[in-house]
Amino acid sequence: MGMNKYLQRGLITVCLGIALCVLGLFLRQQEMDIYKWVLVAGVVGFGVGFLTIIYSLIRKIERQSILEERRERQHDE
Repeated sequence: MGMNKYLQRGLITVCLGIALCVLGLFLRQQEMDIYKWVLVAGVVGFGVGFLTIIYSLIRKIERQSILEERRERQHDE
């Protein structure tokens, strides 16, 4: 079973957020003033990606419970 779209998007966004944070730290070492905005974007991206991953896990659990409930109803009938 493959990854669902929310898990894929979450992982990509987390990786992008980490990459932006690393870039921000590099820019800070180079004493460039834009590093603050790059770090902010990296932290926000990481947070959004993390929440998307959590959302995908909740959706998976909810889907499994709905399918289980349907199986029980069909079995009872």
